[in-house]
Amino acid sequence: MSQTLYDLTATLNSGKDQKLEDYKGKVILIVNTASQCAFTPQYEGLQALYNKYKGEGLEILGFPCDQFKHQEPGSDETIKSFCQRNYGVEFPIFKKIDVNGDDAHPVFRFLRKKASGFFGDSIKWNFTKFLVDKQGNVIKRYAPITTPEKIEKEIQALLKK
Repeated sequence: MSQTLYDLTATLNSGKDQKLEDYKGKVILIVNTASQCAFTPQYEGLQALYNKYKGEGLEILGFPCDQFKHQEPGSDETIKSFCQRNYGVEFPIFKKIDVNGDDAHPVFRFLRKKASGFFGDSIKWNFTKFLVDKQGNVIKRYAPITTPEKIEKEIQALLKK
């Protein structure tokens, strides 16, 4: 039997295990994040999308990662408070993870396998985004330079399906 996104679990920043099957029927945008990256201001756009569409079934899942130039050095508590204080982040933030290599989190192993990037499946930088439809299918992978605002039309279309 092949694995689906809904078979996976990830640990929230609070330490609580979160089953991804709880997001069945929702459109999900999964992002590997960092607090000290040139793309960090995208938290603002992500939160704006979340505010606008969470009532229609959008979930945004943030996965902090410190694999790129040590741009997420803080503890899980530091990361959470940074996101809330600077960007008013209310969407779920998970414990810091690896997205590449032997210790890559299963969620990102799955996403990379389903939607490889321009130069193969490894993630090249923070704020790589994966859009998932209501059935758990990985629809598209977005480069870090793609702002949340540029994904809005695709999110709207998936929410209407």
